[in-house]
Amino acid sequence: MKRAAATLLLCALFASALAGGGKGRPSPPAFPDSLSSFDLYVAGIGHNAIRSDTARARACFAEAVRRDSTYAPAYYELAAGSAAQAPDEAVALARKAYRLDTANLWYHRLYGQTLIAARRYGEALRVYRDLTAADAHDPDNFRLLAALYEEEGQPYAAIATLDTAELRFGRIPQLTAAKRRLLLATRQFGKALREAERIAADAPYDARNHTALAEIHASMGKDSLARAAYDRAFAADSTDMTTLLSLADFHDTRRDYRAQLAVVRRLFALDEMPLDSKIGLFERLTADMQFYRDHYYQLHDLASTLIVRYPAEKRVVELYARHLIASGELEQALALYKIRTNDTPPEADYFKHVIDIESYLQRPDSVQRYVDRALELFPSRSEFRISKGHVETYAKRYDAAIEAYASSLDYAENDSLRSAIWGLIGDIWHQKALETAAQNTPGSRGEKARGRAVRTYMKECYRAYDRSLRYDAENASVLNNYAYFLALEPRDLDRALAMAERATKRSENNPTFLDTRAWVLHRMGRTEEARTIMRQAIALDRQQSPELLVHYGDILQALGERFMAETYWRKALEKGYDAQAIVRRLSEAQKPRPEAEK
Repeated sequence: MKRAAATLLLCALFASALAGGGKGRPSPPAFPDSLSSFDLYVAGIGHNAIRSDTARARACFAEAVRRDSTYAPAYYELAAGSAAQAPDEAVALARKAYRLDTANLWYHRLYGQTLIAARRYGEALRVYRDLTAADAHDPDNFRLLAALYEEEGQPYAAIATLDTAELRFGRIPQLTAAKRRLLLATRQFGKALREAERIAADAPYDARNHTALAEIHASMGKDSLARAAYDRAFAADSTDMTTLLSLADFHDTRRDYRAQLAVVRRLFALDEMPLDSKIGLFERLTADMQFYRDHYYQLHDLASTLIVRYPAEKRVVELYARHLIASGELEQALALYKIRTNDTPPEADYFKHVIDIESYLQRPDSVQRYVDRALELFPSRSEFRISKGHVETYAKRYDAAIEAYASSLDYAENDSLRSAIWGLIGDIWHQKALETAAQNTPGSRGEKARGRAVRTYMKECYRAYDRSLRYDAENASVLNNYAYFLALEPRDLDRALAMAERATKRSENNPTFLDTRAWVLHRMGRTEEARTIMRQAIALDRQQSPELLVHYGDILQALGERFMAETYWRKALEKGYDAQAIVRRLSEAQKPRPEAEK
């Protein structure tokens, strides 16, 4: 039998009953010798009730029992204050209070509660047996005793306890529901059915009585009777949330998902159902993509119901936008986010979503506009300064991009982000070096100036990467780029290989990182090793990146496998690699190798 429900029930009850107090044990203050334990107890109550100073109150109670080890009220207060943070200590204190005054029901109840809080259910069971005898007028004692019997694997004793409670107090909905659940768990369907029929007949106007009867019929496999009972429940109250939830579960277990979603639609129209529950239910329903596809129109109706009822609730806006994106309606999601950027007060996340989507759609002008607005509203948010850097990079305004990235460092929340930002700055310096190297400046002076500029930019690139790795020595992207650029020069190849190996260790199945490692090995002359790793990179690269295909071709050519090298070069050409570079490789491959000339 599952016991989690009972455990959660008990813990939920006593989390509130025993909360408060117990903020540690500071050094006890000095108390005048003239104060009695009673005076100290009263002072402690005052600190608790008036000043909410639990530490001072605890010191007073501790001093009271130090002066009089038989002063039960102080033990009681100490136990109540310790229950949440030190349950075993609370048990010892509560036991002491109870044993000092066994006739005090407050002490007796607290003793049982602390045992439950400490998860000492066997001991608590014995205490609550005594409590039901000593305080037979409190139905809660019977409820807890039944829950403890269930927790200890004695469901029949729990049922007997609830029967006794019903004889004493009449029907109490909470106890009746617990008894019905236990009867079903022990497969006493007939008894559960008779109880439910009697209750429904006595109070036919209560929808939940018919719902309970429907659930019993359903558990017995009598679906037609269950549906009839649900119909009677809805006739009594067509908007009862408990009945709707139960019917939704009924359809779910029968795999009648269209009927289930129709019931959920009615639930979403209820104000009684908390928004958190609606959002959680929608997320569970859409977690399975195949279910999402099969029931798209009904799920879309649910999402639309939420956005109509809660148009300004951020969680609903996010849910509806995610639904639109999953449905392929990216423009509609973008329009929704753009509308919300006009909210007062403004919400930074909406700007972030607009910037991300517009960047994905490659609309730099719109990205620029929303980045500028976001920076006006949220000047201390580092992500918008980083987005500003992306905008400037796209426009090839590299100095402005570096300035934007650098300004975001003052607002970066952690070292991981600072490392990433310095990595971006290094990438920009490398891009400047690439574009400078590609310029066709005539004359030797122009070439020398260009060469000096390229070397300067690459020094700045490496300096930025070094700064990045000081913040995060395992930043895989920076390690990968750093290693690759060093291999291109080539320089510090041993260091480049160490970096590439660290990058692949952090992300073992990343084809780009494997490509860099293979390329460094190739530049070091360890071409056979490079081929093994490059083969793995090609196998993992689902996008068939032309750069990886070219590198594999170059490695194969170095190993004398010209036919296969040309095959991969031609594949790279088909994927969009620079045609002139491929033609140059094919031409070089046609030339006789030095070994053949000899």
